[in-house]
Amino acid sequence: MEFTGKTVQEAIEEGLKQLGLTENDVTITVVEEPVKGLFGKIKKPAKVEINKNYTDGEKAVNFLDGLFNKLSIEAKAKLVSEDEQIEIEVITTSSAALIGYRGEILDSLQTLAGAVANTGKKEYRRVVVNCEGYREKREDTLINLAHRLEEKAVKLGRDVTLEPMSPYERRIIHSALSNSEKVVTKSEGKEPNRFVVIVPNEKKPQKERFDRKGGKDFKGGKKFDRKGGKDFKGEKKADAPKRKSPTSFGTFLGNSLKND
Repeated sequence: MEFTGKTVQEAIEEGLKQLGLTENDVTITVVEEPVKGLFGKIKKPAKVEINKNYTDGEKAVNFLDGLFNKLSIEAKAKLVSEDEQIEIEVITTSSAALIGYRGEILDSLQTLAGAVANTGKKEYRRVVVNCEGYREKREDTLINLAHRLEEKAVKLGRDVTLEPMSPYERRIIHSALSNSEKVVTKSEGKEPNRFVVIVPNEKKPQKERFDRKGGKDFKGGKKFDRKGGKDFKGEKKADAPKRKSPTSFGTFLGNSLKND
């Protein structure tokens, strides 16, 4: 916003008074110096531009509100916390549409808000965008899923692969099993199809399966030639006798019932 005064300082003081801020809260740019006329009279007043300094969280909130406005979405972003991480709550009358399938839309908003909040920053600061407690509910679901699949991996003695997830959700799975003495977790694949793999510490040997195409048995015996008629020992099978065509038709019970 621009403010004027007889001097630059007067213009600044007037601007701070109207905004209800201090000099530490704003960025001040001098647009025009005052111009004096004859006999020291002010011919042209000083002009300054005063802009409020926004925190990283406030920048993200302003961005989301502007996005909702452009998309004609009835929603409002609210800054909840800026301590260890930036937490933003979205208030809306259509939460299902804003959250999306398994939180896909909410995750996209979170990614954009994180990019805005961390613009020009050397160290990335985590941003969490929530709506009607969805994050807490989803986290509980993923933690329970992680422990169920942990037991499955241990029981089967083999790796268990989860479906592709966002970085935020993969982090929940890793964290849930970080102290496990039975399994370890790792992420594989490339975004956006990166997924978590649960690996048991003790793997069981896999049983040899019957190869229907190759014809090997569980002991790795010789192939069974279905077309050539050889058995597992490679011996020629006796040709089966050909079936004779029926010489007469069978009794049609339907006709016999009509004759009763």
